[in-house]
Amino acid sequence: MKITKEIKAAILILSGILLFIFIFNYLKGENLLSSSRKITAIYTNVEGLVPSAAVTINGHKVGKVQDIVFAKDGSGNLEVVMLIENDFKFSKNSKAQLYESGLIGGKAIAIVPAFDGAENVSSGDVLLSETKPGLTELVNQRLTPLQEKIEKVMVSTDALLSNINSIFDEKTKSNIKGSIAQLEQTITSFESTSNALNTLIEDNKTSITTTLDNFTDISEDLSTVSSNLADADLKQTISGLQSSITNFDQLLKTIDKGEGSIGKLMKDEGLYNNLEGALEQMEALLEDMKLNPKRYVHFSLFGKKPKTYSAEKSKNESK
Repeated sequence: MKITKEIKAAILILSGILLFIFIFNYLKGENLLSSSRKITAIYTNVEGLVPSAAVTINGHKVGKVQDIVFAKDGSGNLEVVMLIENDFKFSKNSKAQLYESGLIGGKAIAIVPAFDGAENVSSGDVLLSETKPGLTELVNQRLTPLQEKIEKVMVSTDALLSNINSIFDEKTKSNIKGSIAQLEQTITSFESTSNALNTLIEDNKTSITTTLDNFTDISEDLSTVSSNLADADLKQTISGLQSSITNFDQLLKTIDKGEGSIGKLMKDEGLYNNLEGALEQMEALLEDMKLNPKRYVHFSLFGKKPKTYSAEKSKNESK
């Protein structure tokens, strides 16, 4: 069978059309000759995710992002279409986690596979989506409370400095300067005193050494005296002193009861009255001897006989 020019032209045109479709889809990320699965995840914000970004499972690349479009429901959510080129099987209940692949590496999607016995994922399925906080977000989460604390500290510091400025007026500053000057003078005086004391000690080093030696000798003597006192029979001495105190106490009790000569002398009122009467008579006798000495002293050259003394007569004469 002879192939005409028209058939050859038709075959060539069809081959060109098919090649164009294949190249076009390949450039879009679809390989018509592979068994890739096309799955979707919906996010509220893709945060820099771009087509051709990597899709990984446990860190291993299994596909790429094919396209990012707005959802058709008008909610503003974004549908991320992924091509999974690996035949690894996982449940349709798995999650598509948007994460930050590096500081300057942009975003990527990690499939968190679920093995719960449910139906395996296939083309057209929609996975649950979640977003993993990136390094920048974590830093912001840590820095935001710190920033608030720093702001509070700055406000408190500003108030403190204002209070300090209000306290340290010109008069206070002048007083502080005067106090510092006086402190400097005191330190200078102390330094002079210290130098004088050092000179005094240096000049009297021999005397101080002698004094310390004497103090050492006195300490040794006191130690000897203490040792002698420790060796003395203090117990017997204290016992004798206690016995003497007991006897003296018994003597005082006897006197207080009116027993014995001293007790009777202090407690017997009759004896006191007799002594008082005797003293009165003696006083009267001395008075009479003073007034009438001739009655008691007689002197005669011829031996005149002295008269007999009569108390009544003496009283009458004295009147």
